[in-house]
Amino acid sequence: MTDTVAATKLTQYLSEAYAKEEELTTALEAHIAMTTRAPYKKRLQAHLKETKQHSRKLESRIKKISGGGPQLVDKVAGAALGKAKSLAKGPAHMLRGAGEAEKMLKNAKTEYWNEHEEIATYRAIETLAEQVGDKETAKLAREIRREEERMAKFLEGQIPVLTKAVAQEEIPASERKTSGGSRRKRAASKPASSRSKSSSSRAKSSSSRKRATSSSSRKRSTSSSRSRSKSRR
Repeated sequence: MTDTVAATKLTQYLSEAYAKEEELTTALEAHIAMTTRAPYKKRLQAHLKETKQHSRKLESRIKKISGGGPQLVDKVAGAALGKAKSLAKGPAHMLRGAGEAEKMLKNAKTEYWNEHEEIATYRAIETLAEQVGDKETAKLAREIRREEERMAKFLEGQIPVLTKAVAQEEIPASERKTSGGSRRKRAASKPASSRSKSSSSRAKSSSSRKRATSSSSRKRSTSSSRSRSKSRR
């Protein structure tokens, strides 16, 4: 496919994806260093490995399509620029938020945004590759896209968890609401006399039900005895 319009366009898209993966490699390394929550950190480390693999696979595919021509030179230059920008962002990410939890939350939000940008990029590469009959590139884009989608789903679940951690870390307990805590507070706030009346009412209701049951049993027993007496006569 070398030296065709299709090859040039595919190389352009793959090069953009490669530059983004290189940029995110640096960003993820900075985020991992800031992360103290074990499950979140473990997933970031796993995705860092995936990101590096993506870069290697993309570079290999670009070389095969372009033959290592001018497009590859442009790709390397673009990736270097992207990585330089990411390196500059890394220290800035360390200053995010007032507390540890908020820094992690802001990182997760940035990662979530980046994952969706990548998902869109690989969806475009996959579609373009299918349009020009490049099954190998389409397969590669599809495989990477699915890994980005799994990471995005994980981050979507982490954002509420990290937000709750921010609330616990920075907002006084008296200003936070929890459904269980509210019920307990309402129960505790009831006067002792009200609780006593409530218990007394429940006891009376139970006693009434028992008397009604006993009376019904006696009536059935009397009716049965009468029936047997008539039968003997």
